[in-house]
Amino acid sequence: MPNGEKQEKAKLETTNIEALIRTLMKKHATPFMIIRRSMLEKQYERFTKALPEVTPFYAIKSHPHPEIIKTFVELGSSFDVASGVEMQKVLKLGASPNRVIFAHTIKSPEDLEFAKRRRVRLMTFDNEPELYKIAKHYPKAHVLVRIKVANKGSQVELSLKFGADPEQAYLLLRKAKALGLVPKGVSFHVGSQSANVENYLQALELTASIFNEAEENDLPLKMVDLGGGFPIPHFDNEIGINFERMAQQIRKQMHTLFDTRKVQFIAEPGRFFSGPAGILVTQVIGRAFRNNKNYYYLNDGLYADFSGMVFDHCKYEFKTLRRGQKFLSTLAGPTCDSFDTLSVNEEIPEMYVGDVVYVKNIGAYSSASAVPAFNGFPPAKIVMV
Repeated sequence: MPNGEKQEKAKLETTNIEALIRTLMKKHATPFMIIRRSMLEKQYERFTKALPEVTPFYAIKSHPHPEIIKTFVELGSSFDVASGVEMQKVLKLGASPNRVIFAHTIKSPEDLEFAKRRRVRLMTFDNEPELYKIAKHYPKAHVLVRIKVANKGSQVELSLKFGADPEQAYLLLRKAKALGLVPKGVSFHVGSQSANVENYLQALELTASIFNEAEENDLPLKMVDLGGGFPIPHFDNEIGINFERMAQQIRKQMHTLFDTRKVQFIAEPGRFFSGPAGILVTQVIGRAFRNNKNYYYLNDGLYADFSGMVFDHCKYEFKTLRRGQKFLSTLAGPTCDSFDTLSVNEEIPEMYVGDVVYVKNIGAYSSASAVPAFNGFPPAKIVMV
């Protein structure tokens, strides 16, 4: 699409979003987070179109709101859960047990027992002691060994705490079989918000080597879990992120290294599904002039729906409904903690109490990791549209 068309499309989207915000502010007090079902559906369609051989398991940790989960149930998605509580939530909302993966390599005995009772058989592991625990509490469970892979360039590295050394993977799978479990294949995670497609390509090479070693030793494997990490842009004019281009290279690698007629591919998109659907709407509740610039205090902050800036190392684009000359300003959250500062160098128009500051692409790892009510300030209300 030519740049002129992109700019016109962006202007139209901004106009529509700001009209929606004004309409919803007549019904809801700020802060509130808009979740657009149409965007959830769009992201699901993009994923399945770009990677048709890959079954998506929505990672509900990115945003576990019941209406989001129900939307993906209706779309036919599967689900990635990390605990018994998450498992119970997706099952209660209509997910089938065979469409759930218990994708945490360290599981409590209680959660394993719960998975057994609810017949959620598929799960990951990355060490031998975990295999003994699974075999004890869930005999004949289906297991994927999660391997350590490169996370170069990812926003959040996820191979520091989890992942077996690839050269140990076959031995662990063989051990799983000896313990009465069903070794299904290999899982990996290239890190969150990974714009470096080489991470996926290298991980698939490692996985193919494990598949070959297992095949040579009469332990055929049938499943590859690509994990998550698929990136989204957080700024309107952000460059360097093109999911469709990445997917094309991943898909080519899959067909080069595997017989895709015999191997089942799954993935665990979280941010990619829920991130673009979210728009956070806040208001200025106070202003001051310090350090030679305007300070604006918002009614949401780092302890609530901007928590992704801390836990997810995320950066957001702050937008205002007010127009006019822009000045270098600071945006801060409402709590008494000076740490609760969102940005010290925002170019925004002069604002007053009651003015709106909103952020797009904030549906993932925001409300999900917010503190319930630090200093008495509750997180944003979720408004589904």
